[in-house]
Amino acid sequence: MFGFLRSYFSNDLAIDLGTANTLIYVRGKGVVLDEPSVVAIRVEGGPNAKKTIQAVGKEAKTMIGRNPKEISVIRPLKDGVIADFTVTEQMLKQFIKRVHESRLFSPSPRIIICVPSGSTQVERRAIRESALGAGASQVYLIEEPMAAAIGAGLPVSDATGSMVVDIGGGTTEVGVISLGGMVYANSVRVGGDKFDEAIISYISRNYGMQIGDNSAENIKKQIGSAFPGAEVREMEVSGINRAEGIPRKFTISSNEVLEALSEPLNQVVKAVKDALEKTPPELGADIAERGLVLTGGGALLHDLDRLLTEETGLPVIVADDPLTCVARGSGMALEKMDKLGSIFANE
Repeated sequence: MFGFLRSYFSNDLAIDLGTANTLIYVRGKGVVLDEPSVVAIRVEGGPNAKKTIQAVGKEAKTMIGRNPKEISVIRPLKDGVIADFTVTEQMLKQFIKRVHESRLFSPSPRIIICVPSGSTQVERRAIRESALGAGASQVYLIEEPMAAAIGAGLPVSDATGSMVVDIGGGTTEVGVISLGGMVYANSVRVGGDKFDEAIISYISRNYGMQIGDNSAENIKKQIGSAFPGAEVREMEVSGINRAEGIPRKFTISSNEVLEALSEPLNQVVKAVKDALEKTPPELGADIAERGLVLTGGGALLHDLDRLLTEETGLPVIVADDPLTCVARGSGMALEKMDKLGSIFANE
């Protein structure tokens, strides 16, 4: 009887609260929401300016760079941690409301949230309090490399070394996992956002053109590459000519994008090499045999697996559907919460 009531009222969630996207996994249903972590706020004029949420997610993202002065478009997370506490809480409330069916009694959900392995106690407390403020009854934290490894189907509970590299919007998380625990974890503040910034500054330096974040992201997705390819691809881009102040079109090639991305990519490679140096020899032997797994949106960058293979000499596998790996892993941890007590992070 109580089991039935529990399942009826259970609306437990796992949330991958990312710098670029927020994904929500509902128990028994899988990933039901994948939206950009962007909020548009309208500020009413006057001395006691009233702030109201205009849009959240995809709708808010389309407003970036196109908003009038009374609407400010905010990305409340930076480098995987909360930069604006109040806006994050409001964003979570909106997303949780979207995934919950309206019921007569709406219970407070238990929520698992992913945190970067390098986040401080203060940052973890801020994430926990945001979720409680958004209506959670209990909040559990799980480190991103652990969630990514579970989502990628790695044998995290076995006495064997698994290495995962999760490249998100704000951070790259490198973790070595064995026997259900993190043997090594490191978080470097390089990710998809830094790739976009590198493209913007390269175009500004070499073309004297100014482009927006969304244009840089499109260039990265369409012709971005981490390794020189046999075929050079080109793309026409619109921007503002800085000298004339007039919109102009220009063409950029995949080799130029590769050059632009070289610095942030070197930081990712260095983080992987540092992890391998600090991994105990027995686990290192397991990783050498089975390779390392790439997850996160950054794993979709063309030929990134090839670059890491060249640099480390190890086999590199891109996980299935790398974008949702962390959310799915957190969801699996949610489903088996009673059996996997040791995998949750301490505050």
